[in-house]
Amino acid sequence: MAQAATAAGTSGGAFGHRATLLPGFDDPVDGAQAAFRAALQALANPGQVQVVDAACGVPAGLSPAMTALLLALADIDAPVWVPAGVDEAVRGFLRFHCACPLVDDPAQARFVAVPAGHAMPPLARCDAGDPAYPDRSATVLLDVDGLASGTSASALTLSGPGIPGSRVVSVAGLPDGFAAQWAANHALFPLGVDVFLTHGDQICGLPRTTRMEN
Repeated sequence: MAQAATAAGTSGGAFGHRATLLPGFDDPVDGAQAAFRAALQALANPGQVQVVDAACGVPAGLSPAMTALLLALADIDAPVWVPAGVDEAVRGFLRFHCACPLVDDPAQARFVAVPAGHAMPPLARCDAGDPAYPDRSATVLLDVDGLASGTSASALTLSGPGIPGSRVVSVAGLPDGFAAQWAANHALFPLGVDVFLTHGDQICGLPRTTRMEN
């Protein structure tokens, strides 16, 4: 959708009031493909910071990378959870462009999106999948304060499939206790959730197979 759309509604409608709706991808096909490729690369190379080169409208409160991932991955069959305090404009944007159900319980979501400034629900509350279909688990999109390759005070050392030896990534602003939650999630394999860390137009994949030390 090249231009912003205007959505009108009553106080009980999906948007609550007349508002200008931001566009999705500037180029719907190329944008979705670019975001999907970045997501695949991030999961295939855990801890390697990727840039999502997919221009799109970005609602206030979401990062460009988180927005692009949701536009590319969420759909009518993939419920999304966002924190209760997220602006209604974000909800309207997702309903319009992704047609995704928005749920109140992260356990019911295929995508758990946590913008900056909001608390992440415990990973154990998210859907870890079913033994018969472990791939049907939730994916958590977590906005952090910074992402960079290399060592710093906030560095994580990662190992596992897709990582030759080990890889160090610096992540600023992870929730307290995240490493312990990740260890418990990793122990559930083949069940468990996967995580995309996002910051600006960057993403970093943490598939459930990845081991973490900090």
